[in-house]
Amino acid sequence: MFKSEPEEVQDKDKLHELYWNRAELKKEFAALRNEKYALQDRINEQKGATARVEQKLQHIESLLLDREWVYNVAVFYQLKRLNAHCHAKLGRFAEQLKQQREARVQNKVMDTWNQQRNAQASAIEKKIGEVRLQTQLLEDQLQSERHRLLTMNGFVRLFRGRSAAARIEEIAAGIESGQAAEQELLGELEQNQNRTPPDHAGLDIATKRSINFMILSFLQQLYLFFADDNLAELAREASEKSVGAVNYGSKYDCDEILERLDKRWAALEKVVDSAEILKKRAQLLANNAEFRDADDAVPVAVSLATVYAIDDNGVIREKDVNVLRDNYFGVAQVLSR
Repeated sequence: MFKSEPEEVQDKDKLHELYWNRAELKKEFAALRNEKYALQDRINEQKGATARVEQKLQHIESLLLDREWVYNVAVFYQLKRLNAHCHAKLGRFAEQLKQQREARVQNKVMDTWNQQRNAQASAIEKKIGEVRLQTQLLEDQLQSERHRLLTMNGFVRLFRGRSAAARIEEIAAGIESGQAAEQELLGELEQNQNRTPPDHAGLDIATKRSINFMILSFLQQLYLFFADDNLAELAREASEKSVGAVNYGSKYDCDEILERLDKRWAALEKVVDSAEILKKRAQLLANNAEFRDADDAVPVAVSLATVYAIDDNGVIREKDVNVLRDNYFGVAQVLSR
């Protein structure tokens, strides 16, 4: 009669265990199934990407086999090379500016922090000096009181000895308190010296805007260098379109473009506007720039629709070209935001 209940409880526990095991297996199976579908999607995406690359290679091969297009292909990729090179120059210029401004801001923050820490250290050291002086006076007084107690004759010691001893104990307690206060102040001084410098807070909006105006000034310099030969526009077009989408003309026309490219390429690293001209152009851009929001670091493109050519004598010539809107040399990727 009394043995059936434990067996029933044991059977119920087994049923519960089987139920939970089955539920866990279902979860694991569902997870594996989802992983399988995700992998299949990735495989399909990769197949699509591979097919597009193969199609592109076949297209390029067909163009290279065409005698009328082979020269256009060469020009197209040389223009893409020019665009990539100028983009890299913009990127290096932008990074250098950012590092300089960040270093300047960080140095200013560190100078302020060091001044505050030194001021706090000076205040603590002043307190330490005051405590040490007070302790020294108490030590001198203690020595004097002990000497006075030792030199008392028996009659005087009888009447004044107890009060002198109490005075000595009081002075000794003051000395101990002063020494404890000095150790506490020394601990504060050590903590002050071991403080961790503040983290770099980053650049504010005004600084980012200033950097962007200098980047856009440098971009206009690059544009102007290639503008006369129309190479800047051709390079921008090549960066936006695919090979075969642009026809540069006959072999003679293509050779002429390549010759202009070679001449400009050889002189590119030698022709650089002075820092004064870059700053002057950046100031002209800043004077006309508009922003959608107070927190925006990049100006509205429509407000910067003029390119400023400035010669060594400071004479300014204006040209209606919006290098920001048209994203010449991929400038949008290097601006501070």
